[in-house]
Amino acid sequence: MTNVVDTTSETITRLAADFDRDGFVIVRGLFAEEETTELGEALAELQRRISTGDLDRSWAGDGLGGDFDGDHPPYVHYVVGVTNLSPVAAAAINHPVLLTLVRRILGDGYWLYDVDDHGVIYQDARPGAGMTYTRIGWHCDHQSRPTSDIWPGVALTFHIDATSPANGFLRVVPGSHHEDWDGVPGGFGKISGEVAVYCERGDVLLHHSDLWHAAARATEDPPGGVRRHMRGSYMGGRPLAPGEQLEPFNKNAMR
Repeated sequence: MTNVVDTTSETITRLAADFDRDGFVIVRGLFAEEETTELGEALAELQRRISTGDLDRSWAGDGLGGDFDGDHPPYVHYVVGVTNLSPVAAAAINHPVLLTLVRRILGDGYWLYDVDDHGVIYQDARPGAGMTYTRIGWHCDHQSRPTSDIWPGVALTFHIDATSPANGFLRVVPGSHHEDWDGVPGGFGKISGEVAVYCERGDVLLHHSDLWHAAARATEDPPGGVRRHMRGSYMGGRPLAPGEQLEPFNKNAMR
């Protein structure tokens, strides 16, 4: 489930096979520490500029929370559409190795879901009264727009921080992307076969749009409880026409 990446076709084949079996895979070693630092700083600068009004607050989507003492007032939980704002973010999501792997999974017709006011997002999750997101219940991404024909998809999460029980982590049911996604249970309860997925700083986690997954709440206050990442999706279904509106986003997962 965890792989140190190189650019050989054998490695891409192995990563794609692991993804097909489990519904997720971790690509490790693709970004050097300085590249991860550059990405983190570029995303944090967008967050800062929204909080000060230098960028329109619509770029925060619904991710404006309350205040944190000594932090950004108002707290900016999300920055949406970051590939439209940061060349560093755009280069990361379009890394050639990742595109090769996505093509192996989805086929030649894949496309980046970056067509509305959501797109690729930066998320800064941490405990506190100003936080609009601390955990998320069991779901699969396909349930967000269940009647759309844009699926299947592959979500990519670029980890600025390593994940742990201290700052929260992903819970998944390996192989569940082969099951009926209508059967995903609600809530936060333990599921038979679930595993904890811990990522290191600089890792890229890919998961299938039908994979059953949830996110555990952090157990520490900042700084240990901070979890920052960039997340976006490539789709393998019908590309959207310019200006086409999808069905409303279905927030079915408990929070």
